[in-house]
Amino acid sequence: MSLDFRKDIFANERNDDLNVVGKPILRQDILGHVTGTSPFFDDHKFDNLLHLKCVRSPHHHARILSINTTLAEQSPGVQRIILARDIPVNLNTLLSLIDFGRDDEPTLAEKKVSYLGEPVAAVIANSEQQALDAVAKIDVHYEVLPAVFDVEDALKHDAPKVNNAYPDNHFIFNEDHKFQKLRFGDTEAGFARAAHIVKGRYQLCPIEQAPIEPNGAIAAPETNDRFVCFTPTQGLFFSVGTCAKILNVDLNKLHFVGGTVGGAFGGKVDSVCEPLAILGAMLTRRPVRYVLNRAEEMQVSAPRSAELWEIRDALAEDGRILAREFKGWFDAGAYTRLTSYGVVKCTGHLPGPYTIPAVKSDIYCVFTNRTPSTAMRGFGVLGVDFAIERQMDKGARAAGLGPLEFRLINAYRDGDMKATRRSASNTALVECIQVVAQKGNYPLSPLYQQMTSLTGGTHTEIPETVTETTVLPAGHSTVSKTSTAQGLAEEVEKQTSITTKGLSHISSLSEPKLSDGLGASALSGRSENNLQKTTPAPQAQTTVSTAPNSSSKSRYSRYSSSIRRR
Repeated sequence: MSLDFRKDIFANERNDDLNVVGKPILRQDILGHVTGTSPFFDDHKFDNLLHLKCVRSPHHHARILSINTTLAEQSPGVQRIILARDIPVNLNTLLSLIDFGRDDEPTLAEKKVSYLGEPVAAVIANSEQQALDAVAKIDVHYEVLPAVFDVEDALKHDAPKVNNAYPDNHFIFNEDHKFQKLRFGDTEAGFARAAHIVKGRYQLCPIEQAPIEPNGAIAAPETNDRFVCFTPTQGLFFSVGTCAKILNVDLNKLHFVGGTVGGAFGGKVDSVCEPLAILGAMLTRRPVRYVLNRAEEMQVSAPRSAELWEIRDALAEDGRILAREFKGWFDAGAYTRLTSYGVVKCTGHLPGPYTIPAVKSDIYCVFTNRTPSTAMRGFGVLGVDFAIERQMDKGARAAGLGPLEFRLINAYRDGDMKATRRSASNTALVECIQVVAQKGNYPLSPLYQQMTSLTGGTHTEIPETVTETTVLPAGHSTVSKTSTAQGLAEEVEKQTSITTKGLSHISSLSEPKLSDGLGASALSGRSENNLQKTTPAPQAQTTVSTAPNSSSKSRYSRYSSSIRRR
């Protein structure tokens, strides 16, 4: 194994020796946390504070026929009611700040609602309860429309139209393409050569981030017609830019103050509360607090998107992946938010940490009548990684290999060209798998133990045999084992020389129990790890030598002609 060598590479790159791992490091904010003095946005107190609450849609999809606020305006404590017409620039999308996508989401719904709980109107009152009482008095008439909740159904020609900015229910990439695509190599040729074709379909549901501290904001007037906003946002500059656009004010008119984020996990990148809180402060000239309650947080704060994946692999007889095709659908919910960016991230990640000579991918960002989705912990990557690794398990079974062996065969190495046309460098997947196998008592044959990440980027011959000879000190046995590489599966073990000086018994070989779900050939190459222990053998030397197989070449088999380890 070359793990120590890999550590040296990373140490030089990061200008450290990786010794920080496993050692305690004092968090900068720990003192405030344990003493209860960490400043959260809701800790800021103001005199004459007003409270904002929203009227929310009871329907997943409906046309707004009328909004009657007469009774609410007469309700005790009400200072102001805000409708869509009161917002300077009602339509927005977060990524418009970087010219990516169309403005598609209203701050307050104007003509129709597209998801359950979408805000329709806002009430500002002297107390939170008075605001809630007034919300209940606003009368909204709806015409309920058909709704769609499945990404495949949403792309049908007769599906309900969810998003007015994207009438075909899918995001448009570069104002031209209905999906984000990746093309690398000749997938058709790969499937034509395949010994096995493996198909998989994988689905992931939305996940709410569920932070302890819900989304919210407190805004207040300052001098010189400026407004301060205390916010738990994860992206201050995204938030200030979004609010400046929606409120149609210069950036220097807004003063954003961040602080301790009480849990976010990606969900507080969107500016859910800040624009309305600041607008309320502008209209009333008083501080305004707008904080979601737990029910609102669970219902309308943006979750991780639902995803659907279809993967098709072409496998060679020896387990190599010759080609892989992806088709994916990200459920953006009713509006874009950050989901389209997640699709772009995902495409750049494909096909995962494996060297595959031909890759094809089409990934859609689809609109449905679900709550808009957004960032959450590795979004755009985590979902497809789940699908990829489940597909790798299926591929291993189809090839008759163990799950780790199959991954070792296809793992990328230094110098390999990735599907994004960048050369892989500083890879260590092979060594990581080897360590996992060792720590988990997973028996790998010498064929796989001697693989390395250091010699990628070339087509090397698969060795026909790998012979391991263990030479023990006098008084101990000498055992030699030969592994064949036909299909990277079969192994023949034999004892060639036994010296019994001072030794009353010899090592015995036993076949390991096959774990559930592995093909029969996955058993091969493992029984050498089940040698019963005899007298300790200090400083044993193991030599592995390989013989080339002229009939089979691949980009994944990299073995030294002679590897010695102590």
